[in-house]
Amino acid sequence: MTPILQLSGITKRFPGVLANDHIDLYLNQGEILGLLGENGAGKSTLMNILYGLYQPDEGEIFVNGESVVINSPTDAIQAGIGMVHQHFMLIPVFTVAENVMLGQESIKFGDFLDRTDASKKIFEISEQFNLPVHPNDLVRDLPVGIQQKVEIIKLLYREAEILIFDEPTAVLTPQEADELFAIMRSLALQGKSIIFITHKLREVLEVADRIMVIRLGAVVGETTPDGASKNSLAAMMVGREVNLVVDKEVKIPGEVVLSVQDLVVTDKFQNIVVDHVSLDVRSGEIVGIAGVQGNGQTELVEAVTGLRKNSGGLINLLGENITHATPRQITELGSAHVPEDRLADGLVLPFPTAENLVLCTYYKEPFSKGVVLQYQTILEHAERLVHDFDIRTPSALTPVSNLSGGNQQKVIIARELSRPIQFLIASQPTRGLDVGSIEYIHNRIVNKRDEGCAVLLVSPELDEIMELSDRIAVMYRGKILAVVDSRHVTKEQIGLMMAGEMPEEGFSAKEKHVVERTF
Repeated sequence: MTPILQLSGITKRFPGVLANDHIDLYLNQGEILGLLGENGAGKSTLMNILYGLYQPDEGEIFVNGESVVINSPTDAIQAGIGMVHQHFMLIPVFTVAENVMLGQESIKFGDFLDRTDASKKIFEISEQFNLPVHPNDLVRDLPVGIQQKVEIIKLLYREAEILIFDEPTAVLTPQEADELFAIMRSLALQGKSIIFITHKLREVLEVADRIMVIRLGAVVGETTPDGASKNSLAAMMVGREVNLVVDKEVKIPGEVVLSVQDLVVTDKFQNIVVDHVSLDVRSGEIVGIAGVQGNGQTELVEAVTGLRKNSGGLINLLGENITHATPRQITELGSAHVPEDRLADGLVLPFPTAENLVLCTYYKEPFSKGVVLQYQTILEHAERLVHDFDIRTPSALTPVSNLSGGNQQKVIIARELSRPIQFLIASQPTRGLDVGSIEYIHNRIVNKRDEGCAVLLVSPELDEIMELSDRIAVMYRGKILAVVDSRHVTKEQIGLMMAGEMPEEGFSAKEKHVVERTF
């Protein structure tokens, strides 16, 4: 049987980097292929070549046995290839129908959009593939899981036969992720072919028919879920054994380090996005904030770190009122911040990696004497951190914009965790990282807790929240629904609360008290 897609000898070079090294890949009709690899392995480069964003230096692409040249996403779509991006490519103020038909508009009566025909086709796709959405709903009013269904409908509307899912569960609850997997299986059963890119080993074992692993730009192995385990896949990805369980002892927390009292934060339209939140974080404990992206976690973090003004309430850090303090003043008190958006808030992209590693301390000795930067000291410091945190870069002088997303994240982690701190606020600290890097970062965060640091962890990754946290606060629509001991709650119960539902069953009397007393 001729594969629906075949990549032969795909090679891509960047200055100082061999991103793809003669990669061969095939995809059969109706198959789900899981694509795994650590940061900088070449997965994104390969998919960008397939989607027309890059052109290969060597190699060929075949669709249904015929050689094709893909110079742009338009060429990819015409070849029947579509991509569901991790960050949705939707316009919030447009309806579902307007988003779906964007770029392929049907016109009637001269200059009027034919929304009726588009809506009819969307209804047909929704029914055929079990993707229930209403064409006239505004995207901004839809839950995240439904927005992802709109993204899938967009590809099916364009008659894509090959679907690339890039980290599709990053913003979903466990229940929404399970629903997505059911949709993927349904698409495959109806003849669609899927490449599934993820760093979550459990997911690829659950949904893929075949698994391919890339390391350092080359294919290092291929297997099936029946012939693999989390540990074997992790070892294949990083070239060594990986401990997938966080080794964390129960600790008795100390004094309150961060105290948030009745905090209110509004957005630019004066809508309340953090709704009278109160929360304490003590030394020697990790408090995790669980919640689907967009329920106030971002604004809570921005208020605590001085990046956003609050509309009410008090924030105290180490006994100091920081309600109206600047980010530098908060940093000077001994706090560290791993931001959610590394590009906007964590890095200066044109700067070298070395300078990004001292953004919090460049004005202090030994990195500065007066107003004169000590470049040799900065470089030596950077080279040490590049080694310690396994930052994949040709040089410490390479602009941080040239690094992969995962390695950019490592730069931030290295900068924030390599200096003396008493409070760490980590928002999605392992976003885009491979299992080896996740293992390392998790251990570093736990070590900080064991040293007496107070940690506020914010992550849409429920596995990460459950493994690292001592206590878990669940946010929904700007409020904290509950604060629970991580030892006395299940993943399923947290998942329900993330969707705004309080579990009626499953809690012991003690656990119910822990939940109910937070209201």
